Amino acid sequence: MRAVALQAAATLLVAVAFLASGPREALAAAAGGFALLAGNALAASVALGGGAQPARAAFARLLVGVAGKWLVAIVVVALALGPFRLPPLPLLAGLAGGLLAYLLALNLRMGRQR
Repeated sequence: MRAVALQAAATLLVAVAFLASGPREALAAAAGGFALLAGNALAASVALGGGAQPARAAFARLLVGVAGKWLVAIVVVALALGPFRLPPLPLLAGLAGGLLAYLLALNLRMGRQR
């Protein structure tokens, strides 16, 4: 969950950076980051919730969590580009910023544990 918090901070920074271009661009960047933020929060709660389980059940929870993550991300992006007609470049920048921040947070945590 700490990685998700770092991802939220990175999404906020990307959205503030696009605020100079306009409010729609900032909203698009925030929507892109929120797509992965919501997806990662869902994946973490599904994959890590439930305590100790047999390997097959734990692996199934991991797969369901990852599938749910990308399903949420795709739905949010489709809504942002479709009905809301937000600009695509800031949306992709928000997605990329959120994804990179999440991966960086996971790698930093693993480096500290070694």
